[in-house]
Amino acid sequence: MKRVARDAIFGTKSIWRGQVRVAVSDPARTIVDMLADPAVGGGIAHVNECLMRHLAAADTRSQALVEYADKLGNGAVFKRLGFLASREPWHESLVEACARRLTAGNAKLDPALACPRLVKQWRLWVPDRWKRRGPS
Repeated sequence: MKRVARDAIFGTKSIWRGQVRVAVSDPARTIVDMLADPAVGGGIAHVNECLMRHLAAADTRSQALVEYADKLGNGAVFKRLGFLASREPWHESLVEACARRLTAGNAKLDPALACPRLVKQWRLWVPDRWKRRGPS
C-alpha cells in the first residue's frame, strides 16, 4: 500500500461506483505517476508505449504533463519524460520544457533494470539497449 500526501492528489475526477465516490486520475496524471515510478506502469518499456500513445492522441495537451510533473516535484520525472520524448522528432516543445527543469544528480530510467550507460544530456542512467534507438 502506498500513501499519498493530500497535496499530491490532483489531476483527478470523481466518479461514483454505487454509493462510493472514487477519485480517478486523468491520462496525463497517470503518465506522470508512471514516470515517477515505472514499476507502477509495468516497467519503462510499457510506460514509453503509454506515453507515445498519449502524445499521439488528438486531444492531448503535452503541457498538462509538464504542469503535473511540476506539481509532483519529482526531478526524475522530467529526466525520464525528456529522454523518452526526445526519441521522437515531433515533441520538441515538450523536450525543451523538460530540459529547462532538470534537477541536479542522476536518476535511472527504470530503477528495476541494470542501467550502466549515462546519458549526460538527461542525467539519466539507461540500459544499453535504450542508449541506442529503441527499448527492444
